[in-house]
Amino acid sequence: MKELRCPGSVQICTNNFVCKGNLSYFTTTMIFHLSTHFFKHFYLSQLWLIVGISVIVFVLEFSTSPDYIFGYLYIGSILLASAWLDRRITLIIISVAAFLTILNIWIPGLHEVNAATVTSRLVAVLALVVTGFLSDRNRRYAEEIVQQEAKLHAQEILSRVREDFVSTLTHDLKTPLLGAIETIKAFQHGTFGTVTGMQQKVLATMARSHHTSLELVETLLDVYRNDIQGLQLRLELIDLVTLAEEAMMPLRELAATRQVYLRLAYESSEFRRAFWVKGDIFQLRRVFTNLIINAINYSLRGSLVEIVLEPHPRYHIVKIIDAGDGIAARELPQLFERFYQGDGSRQVKGSGLGLYLTRQIIEAHGGKIWAENRVTKGAIFSFRLPVFPLQFDNLTKDVFNSNPNSSR
Repeated sequence: MKELRCPGSVQICTNNFVCKGNLSYFTTTMIFHLSTHFFKHFYLSQLWLIVGISVIVFVLEFSTSPDYIFGYLYIGSILLASAWLDRRITLIIISVAAFLTILNIWIPGLHEVNAATVTSRLVAVLALVVTGFLSDRNRRYAEEIVQQEAKLHAQEILSRVREDFVSTLTHDLKTPLLGAIETIKAFQHGTFGTVTGMQQKVLATMARSHHTSLELVETLLDVYRNDIQGLQLRLELIDLVTLAEEAMMPLRELAATRQVYLRLAYESSEFRRAFWVKGDIFQLRRVFTNLIINAINYSLRGSLVEIVLEPHPRYHIVKIIDAGDGIAARELPQLFERFYQGDGSRQVKGSGLGLYLTRQIIEAHGGKIWAENRVTKGAIFSFRLPVFPLQFDNLTKDVFNSNPNSSR
């Protein structure tokens, strides 16, 4: 048996007729040539159709009196060229059609030409040019629409891929973190033996670190979910004072370790009062927690962090005031942007998602959040929410107006 070496493969075969590499090469070559031949044939068919229509119009034009304007029929060739061929060839066809329409005034010269005929011919040329211009513009609009649809489709695919990636990533990160937290709890409870006081402190530090990482992962997932699906709220009647007190309670230990004092105030009054809004209690608690932790982290030792609530007729304002180094003026407009960490003394210690998520939550409640510097030293993070009676009245009006059977 004679051995053959295929030119398209390093594999040696023992077939005298054809080998695997030759067959693959032959098939690919044939497909390429057939495709090229098909597109060439299709392109030439279109071109010959346009040329054929133009020749028929040309014969009609130059075999009749100039008073009979068949040049309008060149519009068919122009429309076909605009739909099938490129802009350069379309421009050539328009120019030739306009030239032939004008040329028929003097050639073949068998009939007398008057001013009305010339005017009609010029109008026909103008019609050809306008038709070419409009068809070219429509073609460009169609191409832009196709491009926009392709971009939208690509963005939808990218959004789905991004959501799946983030969901999978956060799930894969949360699983080992939850396992580590449960293991640390088991050590703290003495499941694996007696734990000394020093070891308890180390385990508590490890637990806090793992909880912080877990919160960061959940924040990342929430941010991307909110960007894609929008924030889903479970609205209920909420007292901002009670919510602020609940948010401050678990943070007093953190404040104590930083030697920072927390205080809740009611603008100029020292008496407790209610600040009613309608919102999602879980999400608004996250807002208080994020802003208070932010204030504690950047406050100086021995300073005071104040949570001040201000009533207004249409909305309530909450201010979290710290005594840190303040915020650079150039950073204020970008402070609530995603992944923004700043480059000053108040550089974010984390992913830069906390304030962005806070803005998402406040805006989903129809509110507004902003930051500013204190006159003396420190920063003020403020947000406002519509008061409950205003929300209730608008909701009642919407329901009332949507019911056609309601009586006035």
